Amino acid sequence: MAAPGSSVVGAPQESPPLPPPKKIVAPTVSQINAEFVTQLANKFWAPHVKKRLPFESKVIEDIYGKEIVRSKFAIRKIMLLEFSQYLENYLWVNYSPEVSSKAYLMSICCMVNEKFRENVPAWETFKRKPEHFPFFFKCVLEASLAENDSGFSLQEQTILLLFLDHCFNSLEVDLIRSQVQQLISLPMWMGLQPARLELELKKTPKLRKFWNLIKKNDEKMDENTRIQAYKERLFLSQLIQKFISVLKSIPISGSLSMDKLHYCERFIELMIDLEALLPTRRWFNTILDDSHIVVHCYLSSLAKRDKEGHLFCQLLDMLKFYTGFEINDQTGNALTENEMTTIHYDRITSLQRAAFAHFPELYDFALSNVSAVDTRDSLVKLFGPLSPNTLHQVASYLCLLPALPEGEDTSYEKELLLELLVSRHERRISQIQQLNQMPLYPTEKIIWDENIVPTEYYSGEGCLALPKLNLQFLTLHDYLLRNFNLFRLESTYEIRQDIEDSVSRMKPWQSEYGSVVFGGWARMAQPIVSFTVVEVAKPNIGENWPMRVRADVTVNLNVRDNIKDEWEGLRKHDVCFLITVRPTQPYGTKFDRRQLFVEQTGLVYVRGCEIQGMLDDKGRVIEEGPEPKPRLKGDSRTFRVFLDPNQYQQDMTNTIQNRTEDVYETFNIIMRRKPKENNFKAVLETIRNLMNTDCVVPDWLHDIILGYGDPSSAHYSKMPNQIACLDFNDTFLSIDHLKASFPRYSFKVTAEDPAVQIPPFRITFPVRSDAGKKRKQCDDGGNAEDLQTLIVEPHVIPNRGPYPYNQPKRNTIQFTHTQIEAIRAGMQPGLTMVVGPPGTGKTDVAVQIISNLYHNFPEQRTLIVTHSNQALNQLFEKIMALDIDERHLLRLGHGEEELETEKDFSRYGRVNYVLARRLELLREVGRLQESLGVPGDVSYTCETAGHFFLYQVMSRWEEYISKVKVKGSKPPDVGDISMFFPFHQYFANAPQPIFKGRSYNEDMEIAEGCFRHIKKIFTQLEEFRAFELLRSGLDRSKYLLVKEAKIIAMTCTHAALKRHDLVELGFKYDNILMEEAAQILEIETFIPLLLQNPQDGFSRLKRWIMIGDHHQLPPVIKNMAFQKYSNMEQSLFTRFVRVGVPTVDLDAQGRARASLCNLYNWRYKNLGNLPHVQLLPEFRTANAGFLYDFQLINVEDFHGVGESEPNPYFYQNLGEAEYVVALFMYMCLLGYPAEKISILTTYNGQKHLIRDIINQRCGNNPMIGRPNKVTTVDRFQGQQNDYIILSLVRTKAVGHLRDVRRLVVAMSRARLGLYIFARVSLFQNCFELTPAFSQLTARPLQLHIIPTEYFPTVRQNGEHPSHQVHLIKNMPQMANFVYNMYMHMIQSTRQYRQQDLLPPPALVEESDTLHSQESERVQNQEVEMETEAETKTTVVESAVEKVLDEKEKASEEEEEHRKMPEHPGRDSDSEDSETEEDTEKSTLLCQANAEEQIS
Repeated sequence: MAAPGSSVVGAPQESPPLPPPKKIVAPTVSQINAEFVTQLANKFWAPHVKKRLPFESKVIEDIYGKEIVRSKFAIRKIMLLEFSQYLENYLWVNYSPEVSSKAYLMSICCMVNEKFRENVPAWETFKRKPEHFPFFFKCVLEASLAENDSGFSLQEQTILLLFLDHCFNSLEVDLIRSQVQQLISLPMWMGLQPARLELELKKTPKLRKFWNLIKKNDEKMDENTRIQAYKERLFLSQLIQKFISVLKSIPISGSLSMDKLHYCERFIELMIDLEALLPTRRWFNTILDDSHIVVHCYLSSLAKRDKEGHLFCQLLDMLKFYTGFEINDQTGNALTENEMTTIHYDRITSLQRAAFAHFPELYDFALSNVSAVDTRDSLVKLFGPLSPNTLHQVASYLCLLPALPEGEDTSYEKELLLELLVSRHERRISQIQQLNQMPLYPTEKIIWDENIVPTEYYSGEGCLALPKLNLQFLTLHDYLLRNFNLFRLESTYEIRQDIEDSVSRMKPWQSEYGSVVFGGWARMAQPIVSFTVVEVAKPNIGENWPMRVRADVTVNLNVRDNIKDEWEGLRKHDVCFLITVRPTQPYGTKFDRRQLFVEQTGLVYVRGCEIQGMLDDKGRVIEEGPEPKPRLKGDSRTFRVFLDPNQYQQDMTNTIQNRTEDVYETFNIIMRRKPKENNFKAVLETIRNLMNTDCVVPDWLHDIILGYGDPSSAHYSKMPNQIACLDFNDTFLSIDHLKASFPRYSFKVTAEDPAVQIPPFRITFPVRSDAGKKRKQCDDGGNAEDLQTLIVEPHVIPNRGPYPYNQPKRNTIQFTHTQIEAIRAGMQPGLTMVVGPPGTGKTDVAVQIISNLYHNFPEQRTLIVTHSNQALNQLFEKIMALDIDERHLLRLGHGEEELETEKDFSRYGRVNYVLARRLELLREVGRLQESLGVPGDVSYTCETAGHFFLYQVMSRWEEYISKVKVKGSKPPDVGDISMFFPFHQYFANAPQPIFKGRSYNEDMEIAEGCFRHIKKIFTQLEEFRAFELLRSGLDRSKYLLVKEAKIIAMTCTHAALKRHDLVELGFKYDNILMEEAAQILEIETFIPLLLQNPQDGFSRLKRWIMIGDHHQLPPVIKNMAFQKYSNMEQSLFTRFVRVGVPTVDLDAQGRARASLCNLYNWRYKNLGNLPHVQLLPEFRTANAGFLYDFQLINVEDFHGVGESEPNPYFYQNLGEAEYVVALFMYMCLLGYPAEKISILTTYNGQKHLIRDIINQRCGNNPMIGRPNKVTTVDRFQGQQNDYIILSLVRTKAVGHLRDVRRLVVAMSRARLGLYIFARVSLFQNCFELTPAFSQLTARPLQLHIIPTEYFPTVRQNGEHPSHQVHLIKNMPQMANFVYNMYMHMIQSTRQYRQQDLLPPPALVEESDTLHSQESERVQNQEVEMETEAETKTTVVESAVEKVLDEKEKASEEEEEHRKMPEHPGRDSDSEDSETEEDTEKSTLLCQANAEEQIS
C-alpha cells in the first residue's frame, strides 16, 4: 500500500540493521503495590476502596510532573496508571473547564493513547459524561498548535498528535464525530490560497453554491463564534505549517533530536490516516495538495538521512500513494484507468498552454506530444535550465503557488520549484500495473525489515509503515490492496520464523577453506547439491517479465525414511524457499538466539519457488495421479520448481545493470514448510486476480462493504425484492408455536378447523414500500407494526409413496421468537447478521435457514462457508437429519474425512454415491418392468429407462386415471382405485394393504403418492444420465459441482485457494451462509462473495447470511504489530457491527447453568436462559464433592515462584498446574467420568506443563485417566464440556486475558461446573474484567470440597450438604489430600500394590517435612482421612525437585529438539502444531526420568 518503490508495494529500501527491540516487561503485583501511584490510587480512586479522599487537582499535577514527565513518559508508569482506573475513576469524572490545566489535558491524552495501545475500549468513560468533551477537545487543538515556548514540548505535542489520530479513526463514535466534523468539512477550504480556491470551485459549480451559503452564515455569526469557527477550519492547515517548520529544523547530518523525529513520523501517520478515509479525505486532500507537503518531505534533510529517516521515507511513500489515489474525492467513485490517463493529459496540456502563452523559452515543450515530455527525465531536462523566478511564475499560472509580485524574487528554492512541477506532471504507473509487477514471495530485504515486519516484541509504542484496516475504505481496490499487503506481510512473518528455525538447526559454519559446512540438520530444510535454471520462457505480449522460469534443485536425502517420504511427498504447487548462507563464524560456534539471526548465520538471499514435481530416472516430471509413484534408487532426488518470473526479471536486471553477482548461482539450502501453513501464495494470487477483474459486488452490498451509506440498507425490510409469502416448512412445531414466535403480530388462519391447523405453514407477511414505512413509523412511533396481520395457511405435503422411508424427516426444535426472526431474515433477500452468544443454537438456526431455502427455492444454490472443518462437520451432521435429499449435498476441501458418518460428501464420494444410486435405481426399473410384464432389457441405461417410462409407465398411469377419475355427477367408487391400480405387484414389498378403502380422496392421494415414488426414480435417472456420457472421475465431479449439487460447503481457506478453478468451471450460487463469521479474516470473508463470474455485469447473489459472535475471539494473527497496529484481527462481521449494520441477537442459551451464564451474559444484549436450564435434573443437581458450582481459587507463589517464562511469551505457573491436576484427580476419584472434564489455560506454556504433570501423575492410571482435553482457551472456542478447570497462569500482569473476548470464551465453555485458579489480587483490579470477577470474588477464594460425597449426588444445587465441608488452603495441602485419598481407596479395594501413584509436591524443605506435617495435621483436623504415608511424603519434595532438575538437564542437552511450540512469539496458541497424542509421546522421556528418580 505505498507509492512506486515503496516499502510495501514494490521493492522496499533495505533497512539498516536494528538492535532487537526490548520486550516491555509488565510491572509485577509487588512492584505495583510499592509504587507511589498505587499508594495515591488507594487513597483517591481505587475501585475497591470504600472511603476515598475528595478530589484534589494537585494530585494530577504531581502525578504528571513526578511520575510521567520525569520518567520521560515511561510506558511502565503509564500502564500502571491506566490499569489502576485513573481515567475512569479520577480524571474524567472530575474534569471541568474550571480545573482544566496542561497536566490534566496531557494526563487524559496519555490514558486514552494507552487504552488504544492495550487494545481496550477507550471512549466508554467519555460517553457516560459527555458534557465537557467539546471544551476538552478545543484545548487539545490549541495545545497541538502551541509554540514550543508555550510550555508544551514537542514530545507532548507528539502525544497530542497520536490522540488526534485515534479521534479521526473513531468516527463511528457520535461524541467524537461531532467534534471532528468541524475540522474536516468544506469550510476548511478557507486555508487554500485564493487562486486555488477559485480553480476548485470552478471545477464543480455545485460547490460554489455551498461556498456562498457558508459565507452568508459566517456573516450572521457573532464575533466570538466566528473566531472559534475559523480556528477549527484552519486547524489542519496550521498544523501542516507547524510540521513543515519542525521538518526544516532537522539538519542533514550531526545529532538529531529524537523528539523531532518521532513528531515527524507521527504527523505523517496522521496524514495517511486522514487521506485513507473518505469522510476525512473529501475536502482535506485539496488542502494537503495545496501545501505541497509531499514535495517538502522528499526534499527534506530527514529523508536524506539513511538510518534515522528510513521509517519516515517508508511512511512518506505511503502518503504519496494515497495523495494520488485513483478516486474522485468529492463523489467517492473509483476512477478507471482511462479516467486517470485523462487527468494526467489534462495536467500536461494545461501546462503546455501556459508555456505557449507566456514562456517563449518553453515553445519546444508546448508543441511536443504528451508522451514525449511526460517522463521525469524529459521534464527535468526541459525545466531544469529555467530560473527560479520563471519556475515560480509557471507554478502560479497553474495555481500551485501564490503569484510572484512584480520585481520581487521568489523566496522558494529552485529545487523545490522544479520538484513541484516535475512530480505533478510526470507519468504515473497505474496501481494495478505496479501490483502485477510485484513478486509474491518475500525476499530477505522485506523479511528482516523491522518497520514492515516487526518482531514478536512489538510493544505498540512507535508507528510503523503498515496499512490499517479500520471501518471504511476508499474503493474496493483500496480494500483489496490493504488486505493483500497485510496478508502478505503476516505470512512473511511466519516464513521468517520458519527460516530462522530451520537454518539455525542446520548450524551453518565456515570451514577452514572458506566454504560452508553444516554442523546440524533440520527436518524442514536440506543442503542443495546442485541448482540450475532450465527454462526462461518468452514474455507475454505487453509484459516485460518472462512467462515462466523453471529450475532443477538436487538434494541428497540421506535421512530417516519418514522424513525422506515427506520430501518425496512434496506436491505440485507446494511452496519452498531457496536460501543462500555465507557464514563467517568458525566451525563449532554456538548459536545465540538473542543475537541478530542474519549476521550469525551469514544469510544473504532468500527466494521463493513453487514445486512442479520430482523428476524420475529419465529426467521427466512424475505427474500426480491415481497411479503409484515409481520407487527411485539411491538418495539423490531432483525437484523441478517454478521461480517467480517478476523476481527473476528484477534480479537479472540488477545483475546486468549493477554488475552484481547472479543470485541464482549461490543457493545452498532449500526449505519446505508445513502444507497447512503454506497456502499464502495461492491466496495472494486470488486477491491479485480479483483486483485485475471487474469484481462485481452486488449493488445492495457495495457501499456497506466499504463502510458508507445507510448501514441498514441491505436489511430485508429495505430490499426492493422482499418476498411476501414464505413456506416455513417444518420450522414450527404447532400453531401455538407459530403464534408465540411473532409476538407483535395478529393472525388470520385460512383454515377454520383446529384439526387442520397443523404444520407445515405458509405465511404471508405485509410488505410495505420503504418510503411509506419510514413516514408511517415517524408518525406513530412504530405502533403500526402492532396492527400488522399475518396470513397463515396450513398445507399438506403431497404423499411421497407407501414406504416408511418416504416420510419426510422433521425438525424437532422449538425455536424461540428471536431464532424465528433470524430464520425469517435469512429466507428473505439481503444481508442477515445473526449474533449468537455461547449456547444459543447458532448451528440449528443456520441449518433451518438452509433447509427452508432449499424447499422454497429449489432452483437456487446455497454456498456454506465456515472457518474450521469442525464447524462444517457439525453443520453437515445436522443437515442430514433434515428433509434434504443427500444427492444435493457436496463438500469441498480436505476436511470431509473427519465427518462422523459412513457417508462421504467429498467430490469423489458423491460421484461414487451417484454411480451406486444409478445402479440401484436401474435395478428398481428392472423390478418395475418385470412386475408389468414388459419384455426386453429396459434397465440397461438411463436412456432406455427414460423410453420405458414414457411409453410403458405413463401410458398405464394415464389409462388408470381415466378409469378412476370422477365422471359427471356419478359418485366415485372407492373400490375402483385399488381394483384398476396397475402397480400392485411392484408395491408388493410395501406395508400392506396399500389402500385403506375408507374414502375416495384418501385412496386417490395414496395412488398419486405411489406414482410420485415411481416418477422420482425416473427423474433422478434423467439427472444421472450425464454420468453415462462423462467417463473420467474429474469430469463427473465437475458436473456434480456445477449442475447437480444445491448445497455446497467449504472452508474460507479453501474458497480463497480455489477461486480461480471454481470461476473457470462456471460455478454459480445464489445464497451464502457463513458460520463462525467473527473468526474469519476480513479478506477470507470477502473472497467467497466473488467465486462466480457476473451475469451481464451483475452479481446473481441474493442473500448473505452471517452467523457469528464478535464478543468471542477474533481471527488468529500471530504478529502483534499486524494484530494491534493494523487491526488485522478485525473480522468483516465485527466491522459491520461497528458500522451499525442491524443484527438479530439470539437471546436464550441452553448450554450452561444460569449461575454460570451470569459470568458472561453481561456482555450481551439481554441474554437469558431457555426453560430447560432451570428444569432438567442435570442442571438442578449440585456438583458432587463441591460446595459451589463455580469458584475462583486463589493460588499464591509455590517456593516463591509464580509465573515463569522459559521462552518469550511461553508462560508457565507450576503451582497452578499442580493444583489444577490435583483437582482433576480428586474429581476422578469421586467418580466423575474423565471425559466430562476439560482443563483449559490461557497460555501455550502452561498447557505443555499441565500435560507433562498429568503424564507423570495419573495419565496411565486406570482409576483416574486423562481429561477430555488439555488445551488453551483459544483452541477450545466453539467447544464445550460439563466441567472446566481453568488456569489463568499470570501473576505479574494480566496479559492478554484483558481482552474481554478471551474472558467470555473462557467463562462460557462449562455447562455444569467451572473452577478457576488464579492470582486474585492481580485480576480483581482489572477494569475490563470487573463484571465477571466481582461475581467470582463474592464467593470464598479457597477451595471448598465435600470429599465424602460421591458422583452422582442427589443434593440439589444451592442446598446445604449433609456431609462435612473441607477447606483447602493451598496447593500442597490439596495434593497431599488427593494422594492420601487415593491410598485410602486403594487399600479399601485391596489392590494396594498393583498401582502406585506419584507422591504429591510438598510445600516445605526436606528437613522440615515431619515437623510441618505435624502442624498441618493440627491445623486441619477436618481432614479425617488416614495420612498414613509420612515416610512417603518425605520423599516428595526431593522427588519433585529432582524431576524438575532432570527436566532442566534434558532441556539443556536437547536444546535443538526440545518440545516447545514452534513459534515462541505467540501470546496464546491458535494453530496448535501438534495433537495431544504427540505431546504425550514427547513427555514419556520426562516421565521415565521421574519414575527412575522416585524408585
